[in-house]
Amino acid sequence: MASKLNHVIAFDDAPFAPAHRGDVAVVGVIYADHRPEGVLVTKVRRDGANATARLARAVLGSRHYRHLRLVLLQGIALAGFNVVDIDDLSKQTGLPVLVVSRLKPDPEAVRRALLSRVPGGQRKWRLVRRAGASKMVAGMWIQRAGLSSDAASDVLRHFAIHSKLPEPLRLAHLVAGALGGGESRHRP
Repeated sequence: MASKLNHVIAFDDAPFAPAHRGDVAVVGVIYADHRPEGVLVTKVRRDGANATARLARAVLGSRHYRHLRLVLLQGIALAGFNVVDIDDLSKQTGLPVLVVSRLKPDPEAVRRALLSRVPGGQRKWRLVRRAGASKMVAGMWIQRAGLSSDAASDVLRHFAIHSKLPEPLRLAHLVAGALGGGESRHRP
């Protein structure tokens, strides 16, 4: 299955200061099999509600779109708590969406944060719940829309080159780190 899903775009957000308000850069890295093919940048509002629309627009507007077979996300939220509606992103782009995390998400902590201090927290919590509980697959915690657990496992194994984290997400993280802070600093 990975051979059918080997043209991907992976997104990660740039770091930002705790006091930052406004837009945050999001980097998309396009991979054709194990080769980087392109990089694009979009922006989403910190703790906003435009991540799904902005990612869909970036994917659909990319010259690489006709070759893409999968969208990879490092986490279900960008720029703080700008939660991606993975079902809607999949529907808008016509591509499956795979959310990947090294660490097991803590849904109760996310719920508390969303409901106590994030604008639109109720709606965002519904999106997180609708995406389903994270599941351990190939050493990573995932949520998915439009692809099976087996296909997700194949993708993770195919792109796990230097670590369990898929290489497209690793590179998106490094580029986003450099874009947001002048130099990449943290392990993806």
